[in-house]
Amino acid sequence: MTNASLNPADLRYLAAAAGAAPSLHNSQPWFFRPTIDGCGIAVYADGTRAIPLTDPNGRAMHISIGAAVFNLRVAAAQLGREPLVTLLPHDDADPSPTAVLDLGRFARTPLPYGPDLYSAIARRHSSRLPFANRDVPERVLGELIAAADAEDVVLAVLEEADARRVLNLTAEAERRTAADLARQAETRAWLRLEEPAADGIPQEALGPQDHDARVPVRAFTGHPPSSPTTTQRFEALPQVATLTTHFDRPQDWLRAGQAMERAWLVATVHGLRVSVLHQAVEWPDTRANLRDPQTGPGYVQMVLRMGYGPPGTPTPRRPVSETLGTAEAGDDATTVNGTGRDTAPPLGSNRR
Repeated sequence: MTNASLNPADLRYLAAAAGAAPSLHNSQPWFFRPTIDGCGIAVYADGTRAIPLTDPNGRAMHISIGAAVFNLRVAAAQLGREPLVTLLPHDDADPSPTAVLDLGRFARTPLPYGPDLYSAIARRHSSRLPFANRDVPERVLGELIAAADAEDVVLAVLEEADARRVLNLTAEAERRTAADLARQAETRAWLRLEEPAADGIPQEALGPQDHDARVPVRAFTGHPPSSPTTTQRFEALPQVATLTTHFDRPQDWLRAGQAMERAWLVATVHGLRVSVLHQAVEWPDTRANLRDPQTGPGYVQMVLRMGYGPPGTPTPRRPVSETLGTAEAGDDATTVNGTGRDTAPPLGSNRR
């Protein structure tokens, strides 16, 4: 069947799943609209949520939006739809979408990505806590590599020497950021230490610093910290992986985001925790040095730390009423049903 329109409940369901994607400082830099024909959903970058000093060219923003696109693909499968994704489409009628998903066809399979990843969307959290000194099984690592490869992105699990090299670059970038007062102020602007909020990083999600300084966890509250921090002993040798693309264009950043979220959801299915070590990709020289020269050309888009341990604290999410607009151009964030209420079903409910 084709040309099956999405109803308002379907659109809210899709937007709720997309909005659960990870983003730099939990900025959630996206909004969504149904397509004019009613059979798809378009994804837009929300420039008001940019982080310009840390992310001057929008690379991290595109990666975040790519992660939201992958969540849309997973949720679409739950609705029995087969998503046809166009990245950075050129359309005179609507020139600004970052991605458009045509959902007018019924899916050929209910689980197009292997395991059922939909329930993992709500369980996926960044964990800035210590992990156990336990190796990730080769079988699981193979699934993560295959998940990224399916999105044309290379996930490389680093051996000890490379892992220590990448951690040292991350620590160097963290020290450099600590000395940059403007970047520190930009980061602190996304902290939500007192009042509840729908975005940013709450106090309980910050996590401790590594007592032995082996894992360079981002110090969100500055150097020296503007609020009390605790230290704990982290794993002796973190399991570190990089995500690399062949080119470094916006469409590659979007693919990297989809690969990151696909691998992260697979990891979540296996009880594996993940956090992002983003500091080294925020400075051009440390980012360039992240690449292993033995593996040939490529652009490292993300560094992930993986392991077994506590799940981490969920970060807040913007309501669907703020992120989902109508199909008419110019309605950036008006509600689909006009009620101003977030009526999307909870993540984890089965819509098939």
